[in-house]
Amino acid sequence: MDLVIEAIRQEFAAQADPEIREKGQRFFKEEVRCYGMKTATAIAIAKKYWKEVKTRDKQEIFALCEELYASGMMEEAFVVSEWAPRLADRYEPDDIAVFRHWVETYITNWATCDGLCNHAVGDFIVRYPEQIEELKRWTQSENRWMRRAAAVSLIVPAKHGEFLDEALANADLLLTDPDDMVQKGYGWLLKEASRKHTDEVFRYVMANKKAMPRTALRYAIELMPKDLKAEAMKKDW
Repeated sequence: MDLVIEAIRQEFAAQADPEIREKGQRFFKEEVRCYGMKTATAIAIAKKYWKEVKTRDKQEIFALCEELYASGMMEEAFVVSEWAPRLADRYEPDDIAVFRHWVETYITNWATCDGLCNHAVGDFIVRYPEQIEELKRWTQSENRWMRRAAAVSLIVPAKHGEFLDEALANADLLLTDPDDMVQKGYGWLLKEASRKHTDEVFRYVMANKKAMPRTALRYAIELMPKDLKAEAMKKDW
């Protein structure tokens, strides 16, 4: 085991709080393995040890991330979520295969999915927008977290007004997905896209509301003016 990994695990073990661990489980339907600490504490530890690893080769850092993920502990996954975006200026097109492997293999809940995809994968897509085609393929995966990742990876750029067409295209591909984690994921994407493109997202919702699950619809219209919300929520008899 790398000494940095060992040191991180020792700090996490020292910070572990059974009460926080028990309370944290309430936010997840699936069983989550964790030490039990505030997210801010885990992130602070991740930042501390980034200073020790940042000069290493990218592939070596990716290997450390893999080792952290392999433990199955949520706080160790948060370290990856903190480290991976810090490599953004070193990303290369083939790195999408690394992210795909991580999501397919290690992501088991919404927190670790969003932690990786909102920033690391989102930053990657901003640099290599042609790789959105890869995200479209993820929408067809049998893995629920791959399908959620296809949506939430576009959330930060969508919030800034980017990739509207691509966000709507991925929402189309996920429109009738039966999984609530996926519905919430693409609904969230539409919500963020609506910050800069309210009219376009509203038109999309109105055109698709009969097929769109109510969960996704509620997320999508959350930031809209009251009159648009009311119109979107009307039932079509």
